[in-house]
Amino acid sequence: MNPQDQAQPAISDKPPRKPLSRRTSLVGGAVAVLLLLAVGGLAWYLTRPAATQGGPGAGRGAPASTVGVATAEKASVPVMLDALGTVTPLATVRVRAQVTGVLQKVLFTEGQMVRAGDLLATIDPRQFEMALMQATGTRQRDEAQLDSARVTLQRYQTLLGQDSIARQDVDTQAALVKQLEGTVVVDKAAEGAARLNLGYTRVLAPVGGRVGLRAVDIGNVVSGSDANGIVLITQLSPIDVVFAVPQDRVAELQQGSATALKATALDRTRASVIDTGVFASLDNQVDTTTGTVKAKARFANSQLALFPSQFVNVQVQVRTIDNAVVVPVTALRQSNTGDYVYVLNAADRTVSLRPVKRGHATVDKVVIASGLQAGERVITEGADRLKDGSSVVLAGDQPRPAGGAAGANRGKRQRPDAAGAGAPAPAASGAAAAASAPASGASGPGHRRASQAEGS
Repeated sequence: MNPQDQAQPAISDKPPRKPLSRRTSLVGGAVAVLLLLAVGGLAWYLTRPAATQGGPGAGRGAPASTVGVATAEKASVPVMLDALGTVTPLATVRVRAQVTGVLQKVLFTEGQMVRAGDLLATIDPRQFEMALMQATGTRQRDEAQLDSARVTLQRYQTLLGQDSIARQDVDTQAALVKQLEGTVVVDKAAEGAARLNLGYTRVLAPVGGRVGLRAVDIGNVVSGSDANGIVLITQLSPIDVVFAVPQDRVAELQQGSATALKATALDRTRASVIDTGVFASLDNQVDTTTGTVKAKARFANSQLALFPSQFVNVQVQVRTIDNAVVVPVTALRQSNTGDYVYVLNAADRTVSLRPVKRGHATVDKVVIASGLQAGERVITEGADRLKDGSSVVLAGDQPRPAGGAAGANRGKRQRPDAAGAGAPAPAASGAAAAASAPASGASGPGHRRASQAEGS
């Protein structure tokens, strides 16, 4: 191959592309703009609110929205303090042996209810009975010696009066009597201690309540130093619930503590009431780590539904707001300028935006401190679509008929039954006449013109 041929570019068989003319470019741009406008218009039509897409109300402003209403009413609203509390028994006593000995009997059943003073167990008393007998004998011996010394002292005093004995002997005998009196006092104390230890062999319940699981079996040596003791007794009725109160609400409790404040214990889900009681006491200092103050409520717990160390929800009725204007919580709206409600104007079915001042709120009701009167109707549902002066339709209102259908119905109601029944006949005859018009008009001018055309 010739090198000159390799240097030459390859010649394509396709004809060269003609540049687009100015007119073609303008037409293409106009078509593209029209397509964009058409797509935008379709998107606007599909996404605009349904209420503005034509219909009888189109062109006359926004249509009325369907809303729910409620009436503001006066009621007594309780102000509640909610908290999470722990059930705490009034007394929890671990029964331990007060003397060392062999556990002889266990007279309780695990989990049973006992009263204060009931016999729970006995310890082998024999060694303590012997100790008591010994202490009693020592006391009796020393008392006999004391009596003998007293008689001798009386004789010495008589002889001293007769100047027949030295005063030193009398003083010595008097000192012996006092010494023996002291010995007798010590013996009585020892005898009392022995009798007390003998009584400790009978283990009694110090408080009433429910006994727990037995910590020792029969035959074991028990003593006062045992960590687990014999059994644990927990007092269940009455019983307390300890809970934390925010420091901002301490003043409310202090003001209401002059009267018996009602307290309610609820279960974990707040679905059912476990027991009712009264507010008992308030601690004397604020916990700096949590900013709360410990409080206590007392419950009778007659059904034993509250169990020690159980977590419950506590409600304390601090006070009651009488004759308060209340509305549903859903009626109250919030904005940057404050709280407001929509008030229904029954005359023209419009709403008015009314600024209000809210008060205490419950789960479903809120107190309106000012700005609303009892008996006024407020919007509770559908308020997101409203403005001041908007028209509304209540859920129970009958729908208004469309304009065309209404006109047709009015026209039908103006006709008598006979005429209405015969109304379709003229329309049918008119249609038949229109259909037969071309045939009957064959002899008219049009037909003559057609004939002339054929003849020519």
